[in-house]
Amino acid sequence: MSFVIRRSSLFMSVVSISSVNKIFKSGAQQTVALQDINLQIEQGEFISLIGPSGCGKSTLLRIIGDLISPSNGTVLVNGKPAPQARVNREYGIVFQAPVLFDWRSVEKNVQLPLEIMGKSPQERAQRANEMLELVELNGFQKHYPYQLSGGMQQRVSIARALSFNPQLLLMDEPFGALDEITRERLNAELLDIWSRTKTTIVFVTHSIPEAVFLSTRVVVMSARPGRITQIIPIDLPQPRNFDTRESARYYELITQVREGLRGKDEG
Repeated sequence: MSFVIRRSSLFMSVVSISSVNKIFKSGAQQTVALQDINLQIEQGEFISLIGPSGCGKSTLLRIIGDLISPSNGTVLVNGKPAPQARVNREYGIVFQAPVLFDWRSVEKNVQLPLEIMGKSPQERAQRANEMLELVELNGFQKHYPYQLSGGMQQRVSIARALSFNPQLLLMDEPFGALDEITRERLNAELLDIWSRTKTTIVFVTHSIPEAVFLSTRVVVMSARPGRITQIIPIDLPQPRNFDTRESARYYELITQVREGLRGKDEG
């Protein structure tokens, strides 16, 4: 079965961020979270955002997804303002916690966006089965979230986010709460899903090895106010696997990202 999803114009950036700033205000106090953010994300890329805690990675992700608004600057998703892209359901989002409904079965959780969109029961069931096959959870349709491990719950969350064919998937530290072994396994599974769906992914992480293993480019951000200080292309061959993590180039790129975080720009 093929899970390849059609994409829009090849000549348009999926995400275009220009001169974005974000200031949070509390009474007379102001906190500059993001400063002069400029970034273009192309179709089919896997972009990781990495930086110190509090640097605005998640804030930038939420601005892309129109969960919060920038103080100034522009964000376009597929050539449209982010609010219009949200209305058009052009992106899915996965948070650190799976955010599943305990009273809904696995298949009913995956079907929820399609239910909201008014899809027929038959279409919802078929799509949920396809997505659960994609994340290797066939046979768990009737289970409930409490019957699943943390990693399995997160896979259900990914299946739900992909259920309506989003052109953009936003992921905010989705594996941050998992043990290292489960995290590495889900990294490999996520890359397989990405390669099969061709979905553009923006991924927030604190883990340098995770960012290098997953990404086509790593966006390094400074401490608050968050600025993009370096964008590092990741030239590891695809598909990536256990051998990738043992390669000399993998360790070289980890060092490059680490030095970028320390402010050592080879520029």
